[in-house]
Amino acid sequence: MFKTKKRVDASDAIYFVFIYLFIIVTCIVMLYPFIYILSVSISDTDSVMRNEVLLWPKGINLSAYETVLNYKGMIVAYGNTIYYTVVGTFLSLLLTTLAAYPLSRKNWKLRNFAAIFLAIPLWFGGGMIPFYMVMRDLHLLNSRMGILLYAAISTFYIIIVRTYFESLPKEIEESAKIDGASDIRIFLQMALPLSKPVLAAIGLYYAVGKWNSFFWELILLSKEQFMPVQVLLVRIIRDSSFDKEMEKALVQSSGVLPITIQYAAIVITALPIIMAYPFLQKYFVKGVMIGAVKS
Repeated sequence: MFKTKKRVDASDAIYFVFIYLFIIVTCIVMLYPFIYILSVSISDTDSVMRNEVLLWPKGINLSAYETVLNYKGMIVAYGNTIYYTVVGTFLSLLLTTLAAYPLSRKNWKLRNFAAIFLAIPLWFGGGMIPFYMVMRDLHLLNSRMGILLYAAISTFYIIIVRTYFESLPKEIEESAKIDGASDIRIFLQMALPLSKPVLAAIGLYYAVGKWNSFFWELILLSKEQFMPVQVLLVRIIRDSSFDKEMEKALVQSSGVLPITIQYAAIVITALPIIMAYPFLQKYFVKGVMIGAVKS
């Protein structure tokens, strides 16, 4: 068997070189900050103070991680974040699919009205203060239910999931109806199992958003037992922003720098969600492509 070599002209070669260089530079720009933060957080205090850490860690000192993990309320905050992420993502996916599937059915009479009604928040928002007053009047301040509900559904993700449902073969639905299947059974036993790629991708988007969310949690929560770890991270960064004298006292007493405490807190809060990417990567790529090529 003879293999035919595909000839690449000069313009194609320049194009591929430019693309690869762009990807390499982009990877370096995106990875370097996290590698630097990780290296500083585990490096020896003297090396950090002399600015000797540029890429890889110098010396190993895990005191910053010990300080962060022993911070008051850290374990409770971590548990709250896991609860908000897991339960909130499940709730968001449930509401998103329940909203998207009827919108994908062209025989639904209220389809156009519901689509316009759901699209209005994309252009018009109620504002921060009215939203806070609504949450207060619904008695959702200082409650886990309030955190789960305030961002439970996204119109943009509804549109993506609706587009995927519309792309499913119509013959499957027609065959199921001939066999006597109801709309609910078609949705649960056919549409949802065939939609794993887009649901995995949207679920990852929801999970990352809920894991990193802190702004509305700062506003809606004042009791520590409900606060997520991101709010605690803000407190750690604020409390560790000492002046030079207090920084020197902290180094002498515990052997850690404020900046290593901040970087250790960033690594601790970001690591779990980074570890989730490899398990959802194959579904994530398919889901992103679906959302990219469909209208």
